[in-house]
Amino acid sequence: MKTINTLAALAALTFSSLTAAAPVNINTAPASEIADALNGIGMSKAQAIVDYRSAYGNFSQADEIVFVRGIGESTFEKNKDDILVK
Repeated sequence: MKTINTLAALAALTFSSLTAAAPVNINTAPASEIADALNGIGMSKAQAIVDYRSAYGNFSQADEIVFVRGIGESTFEKNKDDILVK
């Protein structure tokens, strides 16, 4: 029985980590959608992205997300395939 429980827990972890984030347009998406779509981006950082684009205009390239305070190169690298700007 313990083996079955262990296998079930392992399967749950495996399948939960396989769910991929959907691409998100950081120029149009609300903070909640950005937070759901990008790894390492919670509501606070997602709201910072929305605030940044409100203050400075739309992002012209995905890598400009690093201009947002609290978002660095490593966060961009983890998410670059899921960040849209058009």
